[in-house]
Amino acid sequence: MKQDYRQLLEPKIINSISGLSLIARVIVDGYLSGLHQSRRVGVGLEFSQYRGYEPGDDMRLLDWKMLARSGRYYIKQSEIETHITVKFIVDASKSMVHTEKSLSKMDYVKVLTASLAHLAQSQGDAIGLYALNDTKIKTIRPTVQKQQYKRFLNELIQIEGHGQWPEKSDFLHQMPNSGHKELLFFITDMYESDGELTRMIQNLKTKRNELVVLHIMGEDELEFNYQGYVIFEDLETGAKVKVDTKKAKELYLRSLTKKMSAMNNGFLSQGIGYQLFRLNEPISEVLQLFLKRRKSLL
Repeated sequence: MKQDYRQLLEPKIINSISGLSLIARVIVDGYLSGLHQSRRVGVGLEFSQYRGYEPGDDMRLLDWKMLARSGRYYIKQSEIETHITVKFIVDASKSMVHTEKSLSKMDYVKVLTASLAHLAQSQGDAIGLYALNDTKIKTIRPTVQKQQYKRFLNELIQIEGHGQWPEKSDFLHQMPNSGHKELLFFITDMYESDGELTRMIQNLKTKRNELVVLHIMGEDELEFNYQGYVIFEDLETGAKVKVDTKKAKELYLRSLTKKMSAMNNGFLSQGIGYQLFRLNEPISEVLQLFLKRRKSLL
């Protein structure tokens, strides 16, 4: 019997390894079962040609029979080309604890990330996790090892929203390029004070990788569903302001639309993918995005 993952979206379930693993599996299995049966989603390992071993290649891809026959190291070209490295970069600043209808942005991100990682691993891809704010950085280096997904989930459930996104960081030096094809998901609410998130995203894009920004926002944030006088608090700075929502709504929505349009156009001009997700929207759409981006790298 199929299970609706939305019934599982409770903090106590999301923030346990077994619970998060179950949610991710339900989401991915439900998505894959909806694909046409003839569509290939598994790891492609059909032989095409050999190429010489290069430093940095995975030793497990060596063709030992060719080594025995020729005394030289060869790799089956098709095998190395059907695997990529998938890195997840999570915004762990305090604005990510914003909650609507008992679901926080951070918990939504954990489910989203776990689902994508589960699908990536099923494709034979290496998965890595990076979560940061101005007080702490969590790092799980990418690998295809069997136990990687469990380690990945263990670090993922421990992420908490604190502080702000660092204005300056040597983060890029802590995330070296593997030398192979890479797909990067930058998951954030794009809450920034001076363009610090935008600069980081732009610096991550290279000619060799695919970079996609997954922008997470709540329905109330997007629609400004507030009434009367409301005191808004900046979760990252603690600043508070009292607002007449009736007067502020039109200006807020106009400014938000302008900002998001400029951001989207800026990313598009640099070849950076962008997708907006509402907290109340289904996660399966991002799995389709993953498969599309992954295919473009092969």
